[in-house]
Order: sequence, then structure tokens, then C-alpha cells
Amino acid sequence: MPNKRSYGDPCGVAHALDLVGERWALLIVRDLLLGPKRFTDLQVGLAGVPPNVLTSRLKDLQDAGVVHKRTLPPPGATRVYELTEWGAQLKPIVLALGLWGAQSPVTRPDGQLGTDSLMLSLQATLDPAAFASAEGSFEFHLGRDGFVVSIGDNVDVVRGHAPGSPRAVIGTDAGTLAALMAGEEDVDAALAAGRVRLDGDGDAGRILLEALWRSDISAA
Repeated sequence: MPNKRSYGDPCGVAHALDLVGERWALLIVRDLLLGPKRFTDLQVGLAGVPPNVLTSRLKDLQDAGVVHKRTLPPPGATRVYELTEWGAQLKPIVLALGLWGAQSPVTRPDGQLGTDSLMLSLQATLDPAAFASAEGSFEFHLGRDGFVVSIGDNVDVVRGHAPGSPRAVIGTDAGTLAALMAGEEDVDAALAAGRVRLDGDGDAGRILLEALWRSDISAA
């Protein structure tokens, strides 16, 4: 990669940082882990990144073979950025890094987590062994963002909608989901107040909602 700066070190860790270690680069990867995004969507998810810096980082990541750009088929015909097959291999690394950072002894900055960060945290912390009676696909609707959570031997999350009928559809907002994951919100209270809407298999949906909180890890 023709980086402006390089560690000049043949170590794999140093080379990886040459590729994704520039400011904003790994956060762009994070926001593409669940599926492709338009430039404007990346701007929304990465509040504070100047447009010229985002353009530069995307070019760097494309040159490195981590990201590529394509045009969606009609009727959308929108140009989006997405991870290459090699770039997608960063997912377990980013999830592990998020869990490590979530357990930091240093106080993290205040602010609300973005929807992508929340859903990646959900994937990283959910234990599929807790879902013997609630396997299948679930849809999460967080405002205008939709995600599919597939639970089987593993937990997987992608942006979009389930190709068939999901087992349950869970509608809420990012703040409520973060509170549920942090153990600051009770599932029954959230449902009663209408902060969470549950359609489909109510029992399976409730099992999933109640499993969002882990006492040893807060929302990553």
C-alpha cells in the first residue's frame, strides 16, 4: 500500500498497522463489517470525520485491497463501499478489539453508540449456547436501520432484512438497546412502555432480549 507513513518493519503487526492504522481507517472497516454503505452513510456513522479525510482513507483502503467500490443493481444503482473478502477477515479481530476496549480500566468517552457498534457488540457478546430453544433468524429494526441476527452454532449479524420470514422482529431505538445490553433497562418494562416492539415468536424474541446483558461485559 502506498502509505504516506510506514513503520518500515516487516512484522505482520506493523504491516497491518500500515494498512489500517491511520486515524479513522479501522472505524471505516468497523462500519462496513455488517454490509456495504454509501459514502453519506459512512459520514453519518462516523460523526466528526471531515469529508476529505473520509475520501482519503477510503482510497487508501481500496489501494490496500481492504475495501472496494461497486454499483448496486437497479432500481437503486447506488455506488457503495464494501469490504473485500480479505478485508472481511478483519471481523473477528475488530470484535475482539471491541471486547478488549470495553473492559478498559480507563473511562471511555460519553456519548451514544452507533447502531453498527451496538450490533457488533451484540454479536461479540451473545452466547449461542443460551439459545437451545430460540435458534433461527431475528430482525432488529433500529430506526431506519435493519439488521438480521442469525443464531445457530454461532451468532452472525448482517445489515438488511431476512430473506425469508424471521422468527421474530424486534423494533427499538439505539438508546434502549444499549440500555438493555448494559443491564440498565428491564425487558418487561421496555415492552410495557413501548420502547421495544416484538412481533412473531414472542417467546423466542424475549429469550433473545433477556440474553442481551452479560454481567461481565457492558456494551462494547
